[in-house]
Amino acid sequence: MFRVGNGYDVHKFESGRKLVLGGVPVAFELGLAGHSDADVLIHAVTDALLGAAALGDIGTHFPASDARYKNINSGVLLEKVVNLLFQQNWLIGNIDGVIVAEKPELSGYILGMRKNISKICRISVESVSVKATTEEGLGLAGRGIGAHCTVLIHGK
Repeated sequence: MFRVGNGYDVHKFESGRKLVLGGVPVAFELGLAGHSDADVLIHAVTDALLGAAALGDIGTHFPASDARYKNINSGVLLEKVVNLLFQQNWLIGNIDGVIVAEKPELSGYILGMRKNISKICRISVESVSVKATTEEGLGLAGRGIGAHCTVLIHGK
């Protein structure tokens, strides 16, 4: 059996925080506001995997009201979800993510994001796609960063 999941996340910029996308620190003067490290790409991947397996969403498993997740590395949350999927006999086929940001320029960070996500999800880097685009000054227009992800999972 094959299943497809979609995930989406968005966070606004905030001063005094580090910007982390796909588990990779990005050189920029602003970070993203959030309870965890606010890694929108990892959050979108996590939600897509949970959705594909019909296991709820990231907020159900890791609520912002729980102090254990304050400033947590979102990769740790993704790893917990990957372990949950494996326990339920799901394998990850591929991951396709899109980051939507007017700034900063992300092309130099994409391969690192792909490598990090592939390692956490225990799949080949060739099975992880990450792209970055802008909204041409519309939508988020420099106020934050969003990410969308689609995944394919299949039974063992």
